[in-house]
Amino acid sequence: MPSMTTHAAGAPERIKFGPATRIQESILASAEKRTLIWLAQRAPAWISSDHLTLLGFISQCLAGACYALARLNPDALPAGIVFLALNWLGDSLDGTLARVRNRQRPRYGFYVDHITDTLAAFFLMGGLALSGYVHPGIALGMLVAFLMLSIEAYLATYTLARFQLSYWRFGPTEIRILLAIGNLALLRHPLIKFLGKPVLLFDLGGVIAIAGMAIMLIISAVKHTAQLYKEERLA
Repeated sequence: MPSMTTHAAGAPERIKFGPATRIQESILASAEKRTLIWLAQRAPAWISSDHLTLLGFISQCLAGACYALARLNPDALPAGIVFLALNWLGDSLDGTLARVRNRQRPRYGFYVDHITDTLAAFFLMGGLALSGYVHPGIALGMLVAFLMLSIEAYLATYTLARFQLSYWRFGPTEIRILLAIGNLALLRHPLIKFLGKPVLLFDLGGVIAIAGMAIMLIISAVKHTAQLYKEERLA
């Protein structure tokens, strides 16, 4: 992973960056990989990975804006699905395009991809919090849980050279699909009965998402702590 050495004169050399093993075992991973390679091989030459990263970032922010607008007009929910699809295209294809064209910038790509994901998650959850379809506290809880799980994944990437992209056969693509299905369900059933009481559909989904991410975080943290302890056991 990243390390820095110095020249004899004291000037820092370029940081060396060891690529991490990508762990992607989601339900759609195999079909998605083939699709992305097919798209990358046919992408116009003027389209770069930076363009796709920007597309993914702006699209996720606009998906959040659609949730906020849905408070006034539910027709914004289907528009949100379009932006979720564009977010998938940009966020998933940027790295594949760089690899297919052998135009990789590992440090730059890793940093920009994930800092934009972090900022876009804020806009997406902020839009949900303003939508009226989910309690703001639950939207905040999902954002915090997502950021905590992301931090664990980034720490594991640095210390173990393993970048976890999916958990329990679920990855970003599957989550986008669930959100899209949820958007359609909100048009007809924003309220559902749970244990005999009416609750917001996205409140129930949000609580399940928070619990799931919390369990993933705990299991990953314990597993990686134990692994690092064994690998760096003191005599």
